[in-house]
Amino acid sequence: MSTFATTVATSIESYLAMQRSLGYQFRKQAASLQAFLRYVRSTDTGGPLSQALVLEFIMAGNVTPNGRAVRYAVIRRFAQYHAAFDPLTETLDRRALPRSRAVPPPRILSDEELRALMGASARISVERPFRGRTLSTLIGLLTSTGLRSGEALRLDRCDVDLIRGVLEIRKTKFRKDRLVPVHATTLSALQDYARHRDLAFPAPKTPAFFISTRGTRLSTTGLYYGFEQACALAEVNQRAAKAIRPHDLRHRFAVTRLAEWHRQKIDAQSMLPLLATYLGHVRYSDTAYYITACSWLRRSAGIWREAQVDADPRGQCSYR
Repeated sequence: MSTFATTVATSIESYLAMQRSLGYQFRKQAASLQAFLRYVRSTDTGGPLSQALVLEFIMAGNVTPNGRAVRYAVIRRFAQYHAAFDPLTETLDRRALPRSRAVPPPRILSDEELRALMGASARISVERPFRGRTLSTLIGLLTSTGLRSGEALRLDRCDVDLIRGVLEIRKTKFRKDRLVPVHATTLSALQDYARHRDLAFPAPKTPAFFISTRGTRLSTTGLYYGFEQACALAEVNQRAAKAIRPHDLRHRFAVTRLAEWHRQKIDAQSMLPLLATYLGHVRYSDTAYYITACSWLRRSAGIWREAQVDADPRGQCSYR
């Protein structure tokens, strides 16, 4: 391994330690920097850290244009830090790989598609029905609360108040905690799941609320694999240009809530702070994205006026 690679490795290690000491999780950024380090080692370059080297690395990977821009921005900021230890480090041009600001339209499931997906999720494993029960309960929770999938998977039993119907969300995307009240139908579904879970695993191996068929905390991989199976079984992606993702259920929750306010002739813009708090957004502009990203919602949500959306004023939607 070259001296340059060793220097970069040391610099990355100290850079990540500094960022995490400031309270940043830095997981995705760390992955990008580690990928860059692997590239430096594989090419056995003698340095220095230059614009040409970084662009070679960025273009070598099978990454989307926006993904390349994000990676470039991560390494550009690291290069500023690395320059303090290696004065030969070049200043990377921030405009070399501009990020597209075009917002791709979210995939919003119709009520019929959601019912098909919920039904299919319960049938993904005939031999291990508990797996389907876990997935269908999770999908219902994500749909009715707009939680991020990671937030739902990190729920412990002590975080789910099965009496009052309140979730305590810890370790969020922005390292903030919040309380999320749920609809009565969602609470009923969570209570039903907890009963079946405790019967299947009377001696819990983990404090997790959602568990796998092995009795361990359900992983992100397990959720996504089961979700893909359910989508295939429900055929919700057969004629769609874009496959549905678990995170799209968060979009659906926000759009459904905004559409319901439109139907009630409530100023949705004035309600964004309420929705932002419920979703755990730091900036209201993040919540406003759901208005700008969905063209039919911008047209005053006319499509949804005939929809039967069961929601209460606190922002909760029923378990579908």
